[in-house]
Amino acid sequence: MANKVVCPKAFRDLRSFVRCLNTAPTVPPMNFTGAYDATTVTTPALIPTDQVITADKKVINFEDVKELFTGVSTLKLIRSTLTLQMAATEPMVDVGIWVMNSKLMHMPIVKEVILGFVKGTFYEHFCAGKDLIEVRRTVTKLSDVGLKGMLDYGVEHATENESCDQSMKVFLQTAESTKSLPSSSVSFVVVKITAICTPKLLKRMSDLLRWEHKNPSFNLPWKQKSLPLFSDSSPFYHTPQKPEPLTVEEEHDLQLAHERLMTICKKCLELDVDLLIDAEDTAIQPAIDYFAYSAAIKYHKDDDPMIFGTIQAYLKDSKERMVIAKKAAEKMGVPMGFKLVRGAYMSSERELASRLGVQSPIHDSIEQTHDCFNSCAEFMLDEISNGSGAVVLATHNIDSGKLAASKAIDLGIRKDSQKLQFAQLYGMAEGLSFGLRNAGFQVSKYLPFGPVEQVMPYLIRRAEENRGLLSTSAFDRQLMRKELTRRFKVATS
Repeated sequence: MANKVVCPKAFRDLRSFVRCLNTAPTVPPMNFTGAYDATTVTTPALIPTDQVITADKKVINFEDVKELFTGVSTLKLIRSTLTLQMAATEPMVDVGIWVMNSKLMHMPIVKEVILGFVKGTFYEHFCAGKDLIEVRRTVTKLSDVGLKGMLDYGVEHATENESCDQSMKVFLQTAESTKSLPSSSVSFVVVKITAICTPKLLKRMSDLLRWEHKNPSFNLPWKQKSLPLFSDSSPFYHTPQKPEPLTVEEEHDLQLAHERLMTICKKCLELDVDLLIDAEDTAIQPAIDYFAYSAAIKYHKDDDPMIFGTIQAYLKDSKERMVIAKKAAEKMGVPMGFKLVRGAYMSSERELASRLGVQSPIHDSIEQTHDCFNSCAEFMLDEISNGSGAVVLATHNIDSGKLAASKAIDLGIRKDSQKLQFAQLYGMAEGLSFGLRNAGFQVSKYLPFGPVEQVMPYLIRRAEENRGLLSTSAFDRQLMRKELTRRFKVATS
């Protein structure tokens, strides 16, 4: 008997899919529940480029689209415009999520057709390739247009030591691959701690670390030297009662996880490539910060950091935690680097807090998140100007990019300094990436890679989390259409 497939609501409203290519999608209100980043675009109409920015217009030039998209082929511009249009259509995202989680994916022929469509559209636009051979081609193309790559193997949560070991091998291969790439074309190898240490163990560690912070006399025999992980305003509701100590088996698994990370760090130090450790949700983030900070203490390049932790500015305690950790590192003589993002777990964090009847750890409004990100960026830029630390400003928000660039210039920070870098997701915020590049700053694109079937669930979840971000690609599409129109006029004149 055939499986009955229930059609989602989006299928019953096909007209919602049909949008004129020249029409920007409806942009969500400022309190949207998207994540990772936000934008200043607030109306569905096309936005005159001279009205988007309130900061100094001399820093980044969006007016000269010819210069902005120098090195980008016309075919690439057309494909990017079409793909971003599809990705910005919320029903398209709804259907994609529904399909990937439906029984359709258990039907071989249907699955092959779906993955084939995905590979030729979203996957090729947002991912760097299925393996390191394809990644090499993507990085080379980025290098040709003056951008760097952040290599992110798209592995999800590990379940046991065997899968952790396999992930470590791929991370090592990723680092090794940088030797065959153009000089300085890779800014970071990205590591997810959840790929080399199971989330279950990270949760246990985080509970114990939280309890130790509240009760300093509480002994953690496995704990290595680290930096402060909490502030007084950090959320502790994840650990309402005293947790049991790690078992002998858990301590053994923790030791194996440490060894995996140390092996990766040694390889990166040997190859002179920096290591960036991604953030997760607050339930396990203390343990991830612990891994990042303990590694940063052991591995750095004289006065320059090699290990970068991640701070999520949508968390209320983010700046306080970053300042405490940065000052502690400075006191220890340890150079510390941070990647600053807005955050990617807004919905799940708020839902958990609501279920537990506690205050959400997320800022109450998008404006507060913007302010926090900009304040964190300002703090790190001040630190860098005084000769301490490094920062990667991972943002798609044009105002934040402009403000940080202006601040860096005011402070006299060299634009080609490795201590200040900007970053955007591959296939997104191209206008900002090229604008910052043209202004002389170091810019990287975050490059997830791996087999289509392995990476797509990750991308679907990111699409769901980033509905607001995807729908606000209107500004990018506007710039691309302007350049395509200019090229068409030149070709036909």
